[in-house]
Amino acid sequence: MKLSDFPRHQLTFGPSPIQALPRLTRHLGSATVWAKREDCNSGLAFGGNKVRKLEYIVPDVLASGADTLVSIGGYQSNHTRQVAAVAAHLGLKCRLVQEKWVPWEDPMNDKVGNILLSRMMGADSRLDPHGFDIGIRDSWKQALAEVEEAGGKPYPIPAGASEHDLGGLGFANWAFEVAKQERALGVTFDTIIVCTVTCSTHAGMIAGFAALEDLTGVRRRVIGIDASATLEQTRAQLERIARHTAEKIELGRELRDDEFTLLPEWAGDLYGVPVDSTMAAMNLGAELEAFITDPVYEGKSLAGLIDLVKSKAIPAESQVLYAHLGGQPALNAYHRLWS
Repeated sequence: MKLSDFPRHQLTFGPSPIQALPRLTRHLGSATVWAKREDCNSGLAFGGNKVRKLEYIVPDVLASGADTLVSIGGYQSNHTRQVAAVAAHLGLKCRLVQEKWVPWEDPMNDKVGNILLSRMMGADSRLDPHGFDIGIRDSWKQALAEVEEAGGKPYPIPAGASEHDLGGLGFANWAFEVAKQERALGVTFDTIIVCTVTCSTHAGMIAGFAALEDLTGVRRRVIGIDASATLEQTRAQLERIARHTAEKIELGRELRDDEFTLLPEWAGDLYGVPVDSTMAAMNLGAELEAFITDPVYEGKSLAGLIDLVKSKAIPAESQVLYAHLGGQPALNAYHRLWS
């Protein structure tokens, strides 16, 4: 099927806005920096990149007759918050597994931010002591079984919606959305910066921009900034999901090796734990542009952008589009960083 043939249940306002960042651009003194704001993309519980993925999954949910969405993430998972929002929007129940993915000992870490919002929206959100892993989790399988045993009909949504068969479609479509906005703005973005953890956001972009390149001849470099700190596992998952998505949208060729870029320098040693470059980037974006990022994802990808632009690893004449995926609700769980 072509991408346009897949059913889509709109959950976003429409195209997410693209914002110029002139003060950050002047400060870095090189490439021109813009941001596409997935954190402003929907009225459902602050939106975010997972809402865009779920637009392509909801038609399958509705066709399945399921009454309960079942998903998994860390205590401060943006994804589970967005699954809870979509469940509330559709009038479905929601069962969430919240594992201890981040060794962050703030006493409010399991009570505020994303997990608070999920519970406000009626999700059955239960803590689990298991640590971080981007793969399929036994705790999630157990939650699915529990819903069935209680007489419910669960619909499984894996972490980040990434391992879902349709998980890459939302950001394949994002690429085409960017191309339309470029025409309206009179600019072409040659470099895209995105945070990469469970991979289907980055993977969908790779497939979508590959399809655009084949249609238009315009090549864009999609640079993933790893925030998983499990680089080899993440790289393998990225390539697998991108190739699967490319096949689903009938790209008609194999993805090239040069279409995959995943850089590890800003991840730190552990998922979810900010490092000095994370904090410096978050503070710089906030002070220059009131551009608010989080310590888990966007602070790390913004750190990557800053260093790549300042070092001219991204050429000075480039037009750089930073994908802001959302994540600010988690800031309350990291409040001591600014205490």
